[in-house]
Amino acid sequence: MASKNPPRTVDDIARHFSPAWFTVIMGTGAVSMVFNNFPYATHSATLKIFSAILFFLNLSLFIIFNILSLYRYLRYPQVWSDMLCHPVQSLYLGTYAMGFSTIINVGVQLIYEEYKFGGPAFLYFLWACWWYDVVLSFLCGFVLVHIMMTRQPHRIETLTTVWILPPAALVVASSTGGIIAEALQAIHPSRALLTLTVSAFMVTTGLLIDFMLYTLYFLRLLVHGLPERTNVLSSFIALGPTGQGGFSIMQIGKGFAAALPLQYGTSSFLRDNSTGGTINAICMVLAFIMWAITTMWFFYAVLAVQHGVRKTRFPFSLPFWGLIFPNGVYADLTISLYSALDSKFFRVWGAIYGAATIALWLVVFMQTLPLVWSGVIFNSPDLEKIDGARDFLKREQSGLEDARIHREDTADSESTRNG
Repeated sequence: MASKNPPRTVDDIARHFSPAWFTVIMGTGAVSMVFNNFPYATHSATLKIFSAILFFLNLSLFIIFNILSLYRYLRYPQVWSDMLCHPVQSLYLGTYAMGFSTIINVGVQLIYEEYKFGGPAFLYFLWACWWYDVVLSFLCGFVLVHIMMTRQPHRIETLTTVWILPPAALVVASSTGGIIAEALQAIHPSRALLTLTVSAFMVTTGLLIDFMLYTLYFLRLLVHGLPERTNVLSSFIALGPTGQGGFSIMQIGKGFAAALPLQYGTSSFLRDNSTGGTINAICMVLAFIMWAITTMWFFYAVLAVQHGVRKTRFPFSLPFWGLIFPNGVYADLTISLYSALDSKFFRVWGAIYGAATIALWLVVFMQTLPLVWSGVIFNSPDLEKIDGARDFLKREQSGLEDARIHREDTADSESTRNG
């Protein structure tokens, strides 16, 4: 919902710059990956150029968003603690780690592998960025979930798929690890194997937590119905963990197939010639299962949104950006299944869905620009309590000042009459 008094100064904009803005980074990064992996004209220079343009746009936005966020919490330190206690806005902290992952993904696949930029030094720089993202993802998947349990009020009737964002950071970072491991395999196999192992742990734990939250969300839908107003758009967020999880599992399976068998050590399991291929086959089956589950959530989300639209029309706002990343990773998973299975169905469906996601990004981006210019879109719900208390104090102080002036005027009038 837009603020009644939209921010006009840079200071006001920074103060209202909530973590939800990093869904813009997630969505733009996902569309950049769709361009890079599009199943038709795969080696087209035009598609690569579009992917690169979006990559540098996303990188620029990420830097700007970091500056605004840093200024916000340094300038208004109380906002940080209030935001952490907010049962919705705090959950969007997971989008920071996930948005950063999309930048690393395109950096590896396009800038390093396609354009051969930087050589091993640049790849190791991206690997270091990934480890930083791993730390952020663990903080989101464990510490932030703990904060949800201990410092925030939550009820089943208010549950939305935003709850799955903190553990989903683990899933998204694991897919980045799979992509980096594939590139590392050629220059340092042992580091690639370490990256794959950490990624396998993250995708397992992240999906486990998210599936528990999926169960609660399904219970909420059955007992309390669909989320109201623009919250119904969050139904599409459900595509994210399983869509990206399937993509991650495929990348990890390919990585283990390339890394195994080991030529050193005493582990008979890791030295066996069939281990890598077996893991890859299991991962392929699991990836298809993830695709099927994501498709199920896609149908539920479409039905939910059309039901909400028929009941009421809601104005454009920041939550619309949450539509893009989940749809983008579903398209990427579908395209990856086409590449692995050589299936015409996955190729056609992946191309259609990828093109629709690109069109969705363009519409949302164009709708956002005028609202950014006017400042209307900048609104942080975690500031409502602070602003409400501040307005109350202002009213109290104004009332006290009016009373003081009234008393002085009364005293002056009394003195005049007595004189």
